[in-house]
Amino acid sequence: MMPTNNNPPCQSEACTLQACLSKNSYSPDKCDQQLRALYECCQGMYEKTEGKGESTACPIPSVVVRWLKDHPKK
Repeated sequence: MMPTNNNPPCQSEACTLQACLSKNSYSPDKCDQQLRALYECCQGMYEKTEGKGESTACPIPSVVVRWLKDHPKK
């Protein structure tokens, strides 16, 4: 029997981002660190699963790749 996991991958990063957005009147520029953490988590999950992983916390792989490409680390 497979263990069931009620927490989708990257859920805690998504919650941290949501809390930040909530606190900052939904200004994404103020939550760049949290957004990056979520997208990097999602990228890692997609890499580990060869793009087959699924999480309600993550956008589709192409969005993750494009966002990380458009927002290089400073």
